[in-house]
Amino acid sequence: MKRLTLGIALSLALVACTDQGQAPADGAKGKQPTGDVAAGKALAERECKGCHGLDGKGAAPAIPHLAAQRDRYLVAALLAYRDGKRTHAAVRDLAKNMTEADARNVAVYYASLPPVQSVADKGAKRISPYDHGKALSGACAKCHGADGNSKTPGTPTLAGQQPQYLVIAIQEYLKQERKAAPMHALLPGLTRLDMESLALYFASQPPAERSAPPFGDPKAGEPLTAVCGGCHGANGVSTDSATPSLASQDPRYLVDAVKAYRTTRKRENMRLYVTGLSEKDIESIAAFYSVQKSHAPEKGETLVKDLSDKCDRCHGNGVETAALTVPKIKGQDRDYLIMALRAYRDDRRESSLMHKMSLPYSDSIIESLASAYADQPAK
Repeated sequence: MKRLTLGIALSLALVACTDQGQAPADGAKGKQPTGDVAAGKALAERECKGCHGLDGKGAAPAIPHLAAQRDRYLVAALLAYRDGKRTHAAVRDLAKNMTEADARNVAVYYASLPPVQSVADKGAKRISPYDHGKALSGACAKCHGADGNSKTPGTPTLAGQQPQYLVIAIQEYLKQERKAAPMHALLPGLTRLDMESLALYFASQPPAERSAPPFGDPKAGEPLTAVCGGCHGANGVSTDSATPSLASQDPRYLVDAVKAYRTTRKRENMRLYVTGLSEKDIESIAAFYSVQKSHAPEKGETLVKDLSDKCDRCHGNGVETAALTVPKIKGQDRDYLIMALRAYRDDRRESSLMHKMSLPYSDSIIESLASAYADQPAK
């Protein structure tokens, strides 16, 4: 997955669009399903109320509310379960046994109900991943600097680093695949969401410019980086969330890191390349990258709001065309939204459109987006 994160080049919608190019359930462009509300209620009483209730409210966390949902979307969702594009054994079996008339009837019944107004989380305090990461970053400041810009030779700068790479690096320290340092004793207490939040915070800080180090020759180092640019980007500014930026990095750390790939760090491609470098070459490469300008790849402080604004372009406006049916998600069950978006991201729910749009999201962003929508009044 090229971009796990966190924030994220983004013309994104949120959860649960049907497949791009899928025609409406009744085969008529833009036409809404027609059905028998009374017959739909009878079917819901017999088959659906155990999970979704007769009032359309999910009976437990991660079960979606169906009340006031768009009927066309509900029909499309049933077809997706029937055809194996969504995975839920019970719903799949139910959908396979439904006629098209049954699907329309139950859809229009639930669509006719008033929306569910959840009060369970009204008092819950939502903390953004950025703010959570900022709070955690205090433990890192002694070595890496308050904003992630290290002033200690040999200690890496974290500011402006790619977020997925930072998560991977933390995990490598936990697995003892990298040489330990005093601060790494704090790492075992971090959850996955902690790691992602820290990574987002540091990825959002601007890296400070550096003057040339007292060793190496930046000019001589530039041609030696030709191979490096294929992964680490032009002048060491990575565009891949899982590949580290080298620009503006501490030069002594870069020298130590290159040497570590010869021995303790497990990256075969890196080992093959750096094995042939001389000590002078390594120092010149580090000198070149250290003086290159970089930038913060993320805008974590406003990320959740920015993403919600983009999601609202479709989900806030009720987009429905022959090719796309978009569900209402305001007031939807939070755990269901988390589950659905993770399923799209991980390609476990079939929709090429949603998979591409969801691919950048880490769990911390998914949970924050889900909370943002679940906390809004349903309409």
